[in-house]
Amino acid sequence: MRIIFVRHGEPDYDRDCLTETGRRQAAAAAARLAGEGIEKIYSSPMGRARQTASYTAERLGLGIETLDYMREITWGGPGIPCEGHPWTLSDLMIAQDDFDFFSSDWRRHPYFDGNAAADALDMIAVRFDELLLTLGYRHEGTRFLCETDRAQTVAVFSHGGSGACVLAHLLSLPFPYVCTVLPYEFASVIILEFPVLRGRYVHPRVELFNDTAHTREISRGLVFQKKRD
Repeated sequence: MRIIFVRHGEPDYDRDCLTETGRRQAAAAAARLAGEGIEKIYSSPMGRARQTASYTAERLGLGIETLDYMREITWGGPGIPCEGHPWTLSDLMIAQDDFDFFSSDWRRHPYFDGNAAADALDMIAVRFDELLLTLGYRHEGTRFLCETDRAQTVAVFSHGGSGACVLAHLLSLPFPYVCTVLPYEFASVIILEFPVLRGRYVHPRVELFNDTAHTREISRGLVFQKKRD
């Protein structure tokens, strides 16, 4: 099984829709994805993600199933600097604190203890595991029990934050670490592949990450959301 994650195109955050550049990116992503054998399309309910997904859905003649929990995450909390913005804080944890994400608990760090982003991660992790069950994979610890013989490809259109939560959860990586070392651009394509070995434990493999070849002449590089929804 393959899960293709697509970040929405360049947005007008105030109107929660795509800019003209974003629409061009979404069309380019649809052309890029046309040959991937996508059977199902899932999307965040937010306008910028659903509009991006609509280009691929129309091209492939597929419907869009809404995943409410994949809407962009919120962040912040009492006394947390930078309004709790997880990407900024994650950078600071490395640049200023030399934080070791693999020997220390990032959730206890003052930047994330009480940060709404951590709660969003926990919620998304539970709900995405429920989706995986419908696709034939049971998440147990850091591994996945394959309960299907069927190979399929699905696409999930979402956001920088909710997408980072899923990647951190599926790849068993600290969320702030993912924000820092695994960022991805508007309309970029990420592919995780799960072996189809019924009755055996498997783990996802990163087949492709931050593929932006289709938007190279359209995009202006890596951009993070600064505005709260």
